[in-house]
Order: sequence, then C-alpha cells, then structure tokens
Amino acid sequence: MFVTASGRAVNAFALVLKFRAQGVNKVEYGAVRRPAGNEVSPLWEWLPATIIRVRRGGLPQKNIQLHRKPSPTEAFYHCCTGTDMDLFDSHCHLDDTSYSGDRETVFERARAAGVSRMMTIGVTLVTSRTAVDLAKTHPGVYASVGVHPHDAQECSDAVLASLVSLSRNPEVRAWGEIGLDFNRMYSPRDEQEKWFVQQLETAAELGLPLIFHERDSGGRFLELLRTCLPPAGAAVIHCFSGNRAELTSYLNLGYYIGITGIVTLKERGESLRRLIPQIPADQLVVETDAPYLTPEPERRRHRRNEPAFVRSVLIKIAEVRGEDPDELGRRVFDNTCRLYRIEALV
Repeated sequence: MFVTASGRAVNAFALVLKFRAQGVNKVEYGAVRRPAGNEVSPLWEWLPATIIRVRRGGLPQKNIQLHRKPSPTEAFYHCCTGTDMDLFDSHCHLDDTSYSGDRETVFERARAAGVSRMMTIGVTLVTSRTAVDLAKTHPGVYASVGVHPHDAQECSDAVLASLVSLSRNPEVRAWGEIGLDFNRMYSPRDEQEKWFVQQLETAAELGLPLIFHERDSGGRFLELLRTCLPPAGAAVIHCFSGNRAELTSYLNLGYYIGITGIVTLKERGESLRRLIPQIPADQLVVETDAPYLTPEPERRRHRRNEPAFVRSVLIKIAEVRGEDPDELGRRVFDNTCRLYRIEALV
C-alpha cells in the first residue's frame, strides 16, 4: 500500500495487475517532483515521489503518482496473491552451492515476497558453520546446527563438541537436521542410530528445539525418539510425508509438522493433501527445503527452489484446508516463532 502526494492510499501492485489484465504491455517508472502545497502524510514525507506511466501501444494511458517504486518482484508476488502475508521459511539450506552466484539476490527476492524470517539448516559441521555465518550477516535469518543421517558416518565426539560450541551463538535457534533415513542409506543404519541418540541427548542438555528428518525407518525413529523425548512444542517433523498413524503420533507428542512444496504437486502430494486438514493450525509450519522440492507453479519455470516460494506452499495449504491464507499465514508465522523461541525478536 502506497500513499499519493495528495495523501490517498493506493495499492500500486493491484493497479499494475489491473492494467496488465487490460492489455497493457509496458509499465514504466520515473522520478517526479512533489508539487508544493500538497498534503502528505508525515509518515511518507521523507520518501521520494515516483510516477507510474502505463503504456498501451506505446502511448501513455494513465499516470499515478506514488512514493515508492515497487520492484518487479514485489509487483509479481503481490499481484499473484493479492495479500501482504508475513512469512517464515522454517527450513531451507541457504549454504547450498547452487546459490553461490546469486545468494544476495535470493535474499532480496525472499524479502520482496514477504518472507521476513528464514531458518537455514546445518547438516554437517561445515554447513552448520556456514549457516551461522549467514545468520550473523543477514537480519531475520537464523541457523540450526547438527549432523544429518546421510552424514552420520562422518560424525564423531569431536564433531559434536564443535557443534556444541557453535550452538552458543545467539543466531542458533535449533539443533538439526537429525534423524533416520533408511531409504537411501548413505550412512549405515547403526551409525545413523548411534548419532541420532547422541544428538538427542546433546540438544536436551542445551535446551534447543529439534528439527527431525525421518524417512522409511519403519517405526524405529519413534522408538529411539522415546529414549530421549523432547517436550511438546520443542520439535518439528521436517518435510512430513508419512501416513496417518505417524502423523497422529507426532501430533500427540505435541510436535510441529513441517509442510513443503510436495503439497502442491498433483500426484506426489495427493496423500499429503488428504492429511493436511487433520493438522491443528497451531502445530503447522511451512518450509521450502530449498534448494530442493520446488513447489508449483514455480517448478514450471525454476528447477532450483528458494525461500520466496514458500508463499506458494502456504497458499496451497490454505486452499486445501478451506481457510483464509492471510489468517493462516499469521498463525503459521507465530507457530514458527514459538518453535524457535524467537517471539521477543519478531
């Protein structure tokens, strides 16, 4: 929402969408002087005025004076959704090498899409260090530390000691991603189980909430989890894709359920969509798992996922649940802040 030089509120994004729907093929922005004598809201007095020149067939059709130029990304996301949701990507991997060439632009696109908070995940000692570095240099970005089950065979007491030291940084708000993955078996089962339990105990000593990864463990994940059970509200099941019985077990333990772009996929997300209405609104969080699991409709144009796309996940969940996306977005944002204990920082 913007304020004109006369003080009238104008939704620039909605106007841009309206003009484009009418066949406008070009929208230009240019600086103009604010005419003397116009009444301007004090909140906006310091901002430069801009003007939108809408062209159809090369001829100016409409001029609208605004106090800030919306970026193309802002216009795209606002026009596509019609909402100003404040979003929290609860799980992404911003250290990934796929972002090496444009990481700062990825952050900019996330902000423009309304993603004001991001949790970047550690899966090894190296990536945990990078996650902390990114969180230190980017406001609204937080970090987790831990060893993923895929990398369990590389874990050691020395690695855990280094992670404990790293976790003392205020930017670290969780331990994980940890758990069991008996699907790909990149690490032997005994190594996965050993370091899963040890990390459960370490996180308990530190009082950090946990981020869990579980795939095809056949009940073993829950069995080991109960040996050092985190309290209700102190864990999230990342990228949930299990069955109804597993969902019920996690919900009964009081854990949050992380939903990714899988929910937007026609075939792969069908079973997940059937379970979405069963998740209480106060136990739901959204995530991208970027750069993986790109949601629809972005996956039609982008192979790589990024935090900006978490909006599509939220909107699909709201559609499946028959709820207002703005209201659900507020609930989910608050849930994520509670999970990572950052209420006072919001």
